[in-house]
Amino acid sequence: MNAWSGIPGASRLVVVSNRVAPITEGQPMAGGLAAGVMDALRQRGGLWFGWSGEIAEGAASASLREQAAGPVTLFTTDLSRADYDAFYRGFANGTLWPVLHGQTGLSRFDRAEFAGYRRVNAQFARSLAGLVRGNDLIWAHDYHLFCLADALRREGVGNRMGLFLHTPFPAPQVLMTVPVHAELIRALCQFDVIGFQTEADRTAFRDYVLRHGGGQPLTEDRLLAFGRLIDTGVYPIGVHVDEVRAQAIASANRPEAVALRRSLGDGALVMSVDRLDYSKGLRERFGAYERFLEQRPERRGRATFLQIAPPSRSDIETYQAIRRELEAEAGRINGRFAELDWMPIRYLNKGFPRSVLMPLYAEAQVGLVTPLRDGMNLVAKEYVAAQNPENPGVLVLSQFAGAACELDAALIVNPFDPAETAEALETALAMPLAERRERHTAMLQVMRRNSLDRWRDRFVADLAAPAQTASATPSWPGSAPPSRPFSVTRMPWTEAKPNV
Repeated sequence: MNAWSGIPGASRLVVVSNRVAPITEGQPMAGGLAAGVMDALRQRGGLWFGWSGEIAEGAASASLREQAAGPVTLFTTDLSRADYDAFYRGFANGTLWPVLHGQTGLSRFDRAEFAGYRRVNAQFARSLAGLVRGNDLIWAHDYHLFCLADALRREGVGNRMGLFLHTPFPAPQVLMTVPVHAELIRALCQFDVIGFQTEADRTAFRDYVLRHGGGQPLTEDRLLAFGRLIDTGVYPIGVHVDEVRAQAIASANRPEAVALRRSLGDGALVMSVDRLDYSKGLRERFGAYERFLEQRPERRGRATFLQIAPPSRSDIETYQAIRRELEAEAGRINGRFAELDWMPIRYLNKGFPRSVLMPLYAEAQVGLVTPLRDGMNLVAKEYVAAQNPENPGVLVLSQFAGAACELDAALIVNPFDPAETAEALETALAMPLAERRERHTAMLQVMRRNSLDRWRDRFVADLAAPAQTASATPSWPGSAPPSRPFSVTRMPWTEAKPNV
């Protein structure tokens, strides 16, 4: 046990993530997640630790950069080129990311890269061990840090630790395509609390632990595995609804929004915003829009599709190939349908600040959010929040986004079916105002209940809850609790329109 263990005083929150968001005191945060994390840190006091984003030539230094932001202290560390290649480009994004999103054909495995992944988790743990106090709560984020709790335990850190997984969690047979799946889950189970976006994700994790990890169910939320109690929970991440709408209103006259309105005339706008990633279904989305133009010639010249796709992991060949493919597809579709005064697809391969995006969301008659697989997808929620409630647009949402579990008043589609998505686009553009308002109101109610504040507060409260004594006897006879099938409650109008 380290010397700091057992120091009395109020518990702080220690947030650990792959990257630490840049903070300028008094300025708005760049994203909702960063804002939620910083709110929690400011309430309790604490620190935020992660990679600086810098790559040190040669061996990385173990020294930390420190920055104060009110009651919060930010600590960052560099990675060596070898660790960056093995940890970030290699196991995290070359192996785990595609498997977590069901893209096993794009996953590759190299034991040296997994060793680098564990090495960086251990490096983070060594640095953290000198910063954490004995009653601090440690809150780690995402798939980069599956082995962090195990590394911290090896450093003698006995604090309560939790991990929230922002991505989906795959079915056991998919996870088991990663050769080191058993070692990975054993390390993950060193966390006290593991949080997921949806019940389906938690069920997949429980299935693996119970069927392949020798675990036992104690309650619906608690497992006994590898000699440890593990609490699991579903914490759908949200947005600050009123802040998003306020930003959309305040920025409505920004030059970008004014120029967009002028260029559209009285035409409709279909809008998507995604990182340039194969999990986002961009190729399938372009194909669906092409099908829409084929089937609805009356919409040509009257509807424009704006796709904003900032570059992502541009030093990885798979992502370079996606960019080349999408640029070619956008050019081909535009060449087929464009007129002198109308371009069907506006494809922008760059990012924009939130102050620009929010008013653009508000301008769009349709928000097209169709990932092949996504943990939650906050773009869907931000699009809904940005809309004018008196004249809202329509969200077309993939059934494979975590947000579909909450926003079932959207038009839910299967992104692998271009005809269904094309039909949903027409339904959205033709939808009467009364139905648009009704759907929008229903989604706002859900989003207010599952706000960013509630996501944060529920997870931190569960992490702070004292551990209880384990009982090796399951609460149910047999090896598993009663099944509770996962379903999305359909709204009355979606029952009436099964093809939407």
